[in-house]
Formats: sequence, C-alpha cells, structure tokens
Amino acid sequence: MAAKSEQTRQKLAEVALRMFREIGFEKTTMRAIAAEAGVSAGNAYYYFESKDDLVHELYVQVQAEHAERAAGALDTTGGLAERLKAVLHTGLDVMAPYHRFGADFVATAIRPTSPVNPFSTASTPAREASLEIFRQAVDGARPAVPKKLRSDLPELLWLCYMGVTLFWVYDTSDGQQRTRRLVDGAAPLIARGLGLARVPGVGKVLDDVLNLSRSVRSQAGGNT
Repeated sequence: MAAKSEQTRQKLAEVALRMFREIGFEKTTMRAIAAEAGVSAGNAYYYFESKDDLVHELYVQVQAEHAERAAGALDTTGGLAERLKAVLHTGLDVMAPYHRFGADFVATAIRPTSPVNPFSTASTPAREASLEIFRQAVDGARPAVPKKLRSDLPELLWLCYMGVTLFWVYDTSDGQQRTRRLVDGAAPLIARGLGLARVPGVGKVLDDVLNLSRSVRSQAGGNT
C-alpha cells in the first residue's frame, strides 16, 4: 500500500513539473495536474496541499540532479576557480528547463512562510544537499583552500549561488548567456581573492568578514 501511495505521489510530481515546463506555472492548476495524472482532485490535495508544495518538490529534485551532474564535473577539475565554475554551470544546466517560470518560483520562495524558501526549515534537506556540493568543490580544490576558510567558505559560496540564481531568473539574454559570463568572470576573481588570505594584512580583513558572517548566521539560526 505504501509503495502505491509513493507511486501516486511521484506521478503527481512528474506531471506537475512537466506541465510547469510546457505551459508555465500560472496556467498549471492542481485540478489539471490531477486530471493529467489520472487521480481525483481530492487525492491530489492529499499529497500536495498547493502548487507551493509542488514547487518545493521541484526544488528537491533540482538539488538531487545538480549533485549528480556536479560530481561528474568535479572529477575532472582541480583548481578552485574551475571547480566553482563547474558547480555553478551544472546548476544553471539543471535549472534551464524551468527558466520560463523562474520569476514565479522567486515570488513563491521569497515569502518567509513558504516551504520553498531556501532558508526555511522545510527546505533544510534540499539546502544541505546544495551546500554539500560546495563543500565537495572546496575540499577537493588543489592547491588547497586556506584552512581557516574551509569550514565557512561552502556556505558563503552557496549564498553567492543564490545571487547568481536571482540574476539568472531575470536574465532575458539568449540561453541566459549573461549569467554564464557572470559565472566565468566571477569564479576566478573569487579564487584569487581567497588566495590573498595568506597575506597578513588582507588575512586580517578576511578574518573580520568571516567573524561577521558567523555572527549573522548564528543570529539567523536563533530566529528560525
């Protein structure tokens, strides 16, 4: 019985994500999703209370696919700049089919109470999966990232990734090439900037930045 229930849930999610891609977020209704999946509307609402929950399902699936693609790309790169580019580009590759309703996704995710909000408790598994991608990028970098940066850097890079994603959502260039250029230009700059951590004066500035970041994140965690 449990297996059948999971099959129904998966079917609804697959249909919803396909409809999001094909006809857009706004035109996709819960009733239409249920009809396409061959279940009653009531049954659909049993598994997903709203389209927000289905967008959350998309968020989870995107992170899983991103992790798989990034792992393959990281196997062939060593330098931090190239590893960061690999992670960011594979993330954009996975999101590409959903660009047409990216603004709807942001409108849903930006609400503090939304399950899709990347900082919410409900999003913890997907957020941790995404953070793990950046941990792998940092941990496997050669030459090694300065030790004092390794524990904080993955989350800081993930926050940068959130900014890149927002830029991508509103990028109307063909194939979102402006976002690709942003990634290609920013990754080497970040890597070179981190390399300055070994310079005494600059290292002190980075220490101050890290301490501020830890303080802000600690306060945010206490308010969750």
